[in-house]
Amino acid sequence: MSRYTGPRLKVMRALGVELPGLSRKSIEKRPHPPGQHGGKMRKKSEFGAQLQEKQKIRYNYGLGEKQLRRLIVEAERSKDPTGEKLIELAERRLDNVVFRAGFAPTGIAARQLVRHGHIRLNGRRVDIPSARVKPGDIISLSERGQRISMVTETLAEPALRRPEWISFDEQAHTATIARTPSADEAPFPIDLKQVVEYYANRL
Repeated sequence: MSRYTGPRLKVMRALGVELPGLSRKSIEKRPHPPGQHGGKMRKKSEFGAQLQEKQKIRYNYGLGEKQLRRLIVEAERSKDPTGEKLIELAERRLDNVVFRAGFAPTGIAARQLVRHGHIRLNGRRVDIPSARVKPGDIISLSERGQRISMVTETLAEPALRRPEWISFDEQAHTATIARTPSADEAPFPIDLKQVVEYYANRL
């Protein structure tokens, strides 16, 4: 399944949650699902509930289905609880760190910064959004990247409060990974048990 490029607010309304990695817009004024009968309450099946939780992760982090499946396989092989490890791995993606550090207004914009070569990881140019950071890594901008208006505007007013696992230097505009992120630091509500159960018979 390819990466989603359609209406972002529509996705958030369908899932009933705001996903900061997908869009800065809010569903507050229209919290019900899209469509003619969106305002009516619909009873979700067990599968529907599991799918909804899985889709939250996929859309917030901008993952394709195959990418998400690979992450869940890796998480299952870990000694840590599968759901918690899954979020940790997703949060440690370079594009997500660029977003969470306040260099870009959304994960999608952060992915573009990485792909266009504006991000430095430990001083080296990295253009792979899925590159994984670790504690001690330092993320910075290229000289050209520092002059991009979207970047300067977002640095002045980040979309989200920076998480505690990222140490940010306001003067140098560098972000250092202070520690490994935990599952409860995901920027949206998620029932990880449902996600694990979704994949239980699909791997």
